[in-house]
Amino acid sequence: MKKLLLFGFLTLLTLTHGKIVDGIACVVEGECITSAEIRAVQTQYAISRQEALDLLIKDRLQKSAMKNIVIDEKVIDSKIAAIAAQNNLTVPKMQKILKEQGTSWETYRSNVRNALKKEKFFKEHILTNIPEPSEDELKLYYQNHKEQFVVPNSVNLIEYSAKSEQQMKDFLRTKNTKGMQSRHITKATKTLNPTLFSTILQTQDDSYTRPFNAGDRYITYKVLSKNGETTMPFKSAIGAITARWKQQQQTKAIKDYFEKLKTNADVQYIKR
Repeated sequence: MKKLLLFGFLTLLTLTHGKIVDGIACVVEGECITSAEIRAVQTQYAISRQEALDLLIKDRLQKSAMKNIVIDEKVIDSKIAAIAAQNNLTVPKMQKILKEQGTSWETYRSNVRNALKKEKFFKEHILTNIPEPSEDELKLYYQNHKEQFVVPNSVNLIEYSAKSEQQMKDFLRTKNTKGMQSRHITKATKTLNPTLFSTILQTQDDSYTRPFNAGDRYITYKVLSKNGETTMPFKSAIGAITARWKQQQQTKAIKDYFEKLKTNADVQYIKR
């Protein structure tokens, strides 16, 4: 019945001389992919037509697989509040900025909803199938990818501290140093706390880290420069190695999952 319905749908789109309206290139589980979409993806990612088509097919298969996943509106609200807090913004302020950038609040909420759907889908259908790595697997990954674990020898920082969380938030928003304590420090990366080290590595020069609760005060660091190069020893890099190994496995698992899904899906290619 599905194929008959699909045939009828395509017949309605076919002109008398046999050309397809809107340049439909493919229909995946009843959803069309147009030539215009393929060209747009080609341009955006600088890839071939076939690669662009494969990405769009994956997108349609993913949408089909996620159609029964429901995200509670309160979960979306919590996620948006967390994103706002990470950027030192209130939700109303974020709404104002998005509006100024030409993005409606409904569109933004929809994007967050879809992101949460994907996250839930991957957790339930893909991540659960990836086992924890053994030490031998991690050592092998480390040996084969040592270039991924080259880090600076030292970092040049300005440490800013505040007595309260609100004072720190105000500083990060305004960069007004009144009432703040500061000091210039240079640290060897091997002496840094792993969490702080990871945060500094992810922070661009002349930018600020997220604030840390030090018990009696809140601290943020302005990263001035990262100096020299060294390869992290296996034991020091174990957290990063595990994360990279899992990322590699996730990429493979996602690819395998959608290849299997594609094999069993109703994908109709339209001959031009």
